Amino acid sequence: MRQLRLALAQVPLIVGDFAANSRAVLEWTAAAAAGGAQLVLFPEMTLTGYPPEDLVFRRSFEDASRATLEALARALQAAGQGEIGVVVGFLDESGGPRNASAFCHRGAVTATYFKHHLPNYGVFDEERYFIPGDRFSLVRFREIDIAMTICEDIWQEGGPFAVAAEVGVDLVVNINGSPYERNKDDVRLELATRRAAEARATVAYVNQVGAQDELVFDGDSFVIASDGKLLARAPQYTEDLYLVDLTFDGAAASRTSTATATATATASMPLDAVDTGTAPVPPYPPVAADIAERICDEAEVWGALVLGTRDYVRKNGFRSVVVAISGGIDSAVVAAIAADAIGGQNVYGVALPSEYSSEHSVSDAVDLAERIGAHYRLIPIAPMVDAFVGSLGLTGVAEENVQARVRGTTLMALSNAEGHLVLATGNKSELAVGYSTIYGDAVGGFAPIKDVPKSLVWALARWRNADAAARGEVEPIPANSIEKPPSAELRPGQLDSDSLPDYELLDEILANYVDGDKGFDSIVKLGFDPELVTRVARMVDTAEWKRRQYPMGPKISFKSFGRDRRLPVTNHWREHPAQG
Repeated sequence: MRQLRLALAQVPLIVGDFAANSRAVLEWTAAAAAGGAQLVLFPEMTLTGYPPEDLVFRRSFEDASRATLEALARALQAAGQGEIGVVVGFLDESGGPRNASAFCHRGAVTATYFKHHLPNYGVFDEERYFIPGDRFSLVRFREIDIAMTICEDIWQEGGPFAVAAEVGVDLVVNINGSPYERNKDDVRLELATRRAAEARATVAYVNQVGAQDELVFDGDSFVIASDGKLLARAPQYTEDLYLVDLTFDGAAASRTSTATATATATASMPLDAVDTGTAPVPPYPPVAADIAERICDEAEVWGALVLGTRDYVRKNGFRSVVVAISGGIDSAVVAAIAADAIGGQNVYGVALPSEYSSEHSVSDAVDLAERIGAHYRLIPIAPMVDAFVGSLGLTGVAEENVQARVRGTTLMALSNAEGHLVLATGNKSELAVGYSTIYGDAVGGFAPIKDVPKSLVWALARWRNADAAARGEVEPIPANSIEKPPSAELRPGQLDSDSLPDYELLDEILANYVDGDKGFDSIVKLGFDPELVTRVARMVDTAEWKRRQYPMGPKISFKSFGRDRRLPVTNHWREHPAQG
């Protein structure tokens, strides 16, 4: 019987900060050694941060990646960690930029695995941007035969994992930068279960945690046996090191020579095989690893929004944010997310009432600020609006939009003067149908609920309050903000329902048209009113120019605006029965 203590380093990375990422590897490897681990796995593109996007095309960036890798191997040896096997992701420049992983041991890069060229779509996205291949690198370490794979390898049936079964390996390690999407944690586990059975080997899957621009990485690292048994699972959104004791039956076969022979004989299975010459681990009593409990959908989404906001604020050098708090549900949820992300003391809420604003708009805004511990400021905009409207003689929609644009200008002025990051408060439903004012409520540097449908915004608010109550804490979101009908209050008695369908109905149509890419006929067959489908589709299609100018925000869906879904702005295609 052979044994190995594996460490999964579920850690955050910073794109372009080679020094910080290398320090993280050294620190977490030391922690792994202190925990008795012989092998530690780090996420995809560990040294560069992920995703580096067009930085991969700069030769200086490629050179820095390779130099950092070699320096890291030496630094691990100098720190007394040379006997630990360390798997890290990096950018390789040979033959063009390539997604790669390295096995560092005894002060050197013992083995490397080059996945494939890095194309210009920003992030590997499994099903949509999958590039097939069946290659992996084979490392014999401590008499354990280990196959090194990367990210989307796990999506390929009949690929590297099938080859691993033919060659015969004990452990397949799969390093990842897998962005969060709703319910994706279940998809990952199901895929890994299939691949473990296919490889007839244990699979160790490590994913990074943290956020990079719109992408949120939720961790959710795990180890699964060949028979599908879950051996360990890390919680989502938690930076930490997770130790797993693995046991392999029988003695190691001569798989290195087998792999080499197979590579020579079969061009379709090119393998790199390295024997580290290390002795097996002396027998020790294994310790059962933790299996984190799953969290509910609302908690999962809230965690993604909080982490995405926190990392964007901190990594870009901001210490505080400013939010226009109107007393409505969207601004209340955004402010609460910000308070959870960076602390209420760093949130500056500004009420910007016009002559049409209701009394409860201000009172609810005050209540919100008190609940989350945010700063509060009241700036009536009526005098500024009157100056614009009077000078230009504006009426109707033009007058309404001036109110929103005065608010946007005021927020940006406060940002310039006081150094806050402006958070936009629009949700996915509004962005989809263009229900926002460009250069008004659309201003900002980051948009926490940009990818959150309006119906989910309400569900998140209710969940966050219930979660606070269950823990004996103050509910952060005023009940009145949740219960009252939504309104932009740009004219007397205005409600969102004057311009839009009921949000629950609207979100169902948008889920099919935007996220599902379904046409008119397909949506109507689901039972939706044809006239309403036509109207919603037209609003979505003609609002593309607005969405192109909207701030980025955390991605939580399969089809987020900006990163995943882009339509031509100049576009005469319209959905109707003949085109559906």
